[in-house]
Amino acid sequence: MSSGTLTSSMFAESASGAERITWTDSRLVRECLRGSQAAWSALIDKYKNLIFSIPIKYGFSADDATDIFQSVCLELLSELPKLRKPKALPKWIMQVTAHKCFHHKRQLLRMTPSDPDAQMPEPVAPAIAEKILRQVEEEQGLRQAMANLPLRCRRLVYMLFFEEPARPYQEIASELGLAVGSIGFIRQRCLERLRKNLTEVGFS
Repeated sequence: MSSGTLTSSMFAESASGAERITWTDSRLVRECLRGSQAAWSALIDKYKNLIFSIPIKYGFSADDATDIFQSVCLELLSELPKLRKPKALPKWIMQVTAHKCFHHKRQLLRMTPSDPDAQMPEPVAPAIAEKILRQVEEEQGLRQAMANLPLRCRRLVYMLFFEEPARPYQEIASELGLAVGSIGFIRQRCLERLRKNLTEVGFS
């Protein structure tokens, strides 16, 4: 697992917000269509890392990635009522974001930069674009599998495998309110749950 695929922001949600993020996409979409602002916020929180990761992998700056993110969110808001299969939402988001990246890049290339040394994103070959989307899909599967873990397991796995530098067991035990000697057993149980979750989301 790479520390680049997850961020600490995943573990900073409130309990209620974290619970909504683990809702199925069908439930989130249903609540969004009923006008729930909380469900809409949870939907964006669930997929914001996925959306942002695509323009970054395509070579856009953080500012351009933010513009693309906002554009995708606006399209998601307008097109959500037309979504027939909520389970297809992640792939729809990836396709829409990649499409936005392509058009944003064309727009940038039409502009004459005031700085002659300014770097525009290079055109992405189809094979490379496909590789990027496969990588993004795998990372989203990992995010979803992590989000479906119980909160304590999620925090423990993150502390053990994604934080750099690695924390000593004593510090982790103190923060989570665990006995140092129990971490090994709980770690194994959490990893088993994570493997099961990865299988369920189709992670290979």
